[in-house]
Amino acid sequence: MEINTFEKYMKEPYALSIVQMQAIYQELVEEIEKDADAMELYDELVSTVTRYTAIRAGWQQLPREEKMERDSFRTSCHNSVITHFNMLARYLKMQGKRAEWRDKLGYEEDDKYFRKTIGDFACYIAFVNSLCAR
Repeated sequence: MEINTFEKYMKEPYALSIVQMQAIYQELVEEIEKDADAMELYDELVSTVTRYTAIRAGWQQLPREEKMERDSFRTSCHNSVITHFNMLARYLKMQGKRAEWRDKLGYEEDDKYFRKTIGDFACYIAFVNSLCAR
């Protein structure tokens, strides 16, 4: 197995830079602050991205057979992540917020690679929460 680097990731289609992820995350945080219902949706999102990220982080170490066995579960978790982002954005829009952060992540209906971008951003949220859990 090779050692992964952020530079390698940045060569992937629709990759988000750290600066882009920080900006998107800041927009999301600013829109949910002081809204108890939005915070509840965000907490559910964090739980979902944490489960998904754990699967994704260990994916490259799995043997091919195990990947085949777990692929539908991983896909289901990824779908749940997307659904939770969509639910949060929809709620915020109903509250008069712009939720432009969601548009910046893209929609897989527009291009299949946006699905990967959304997963990448989920990993960023887990990353930030992991660092703050020290």
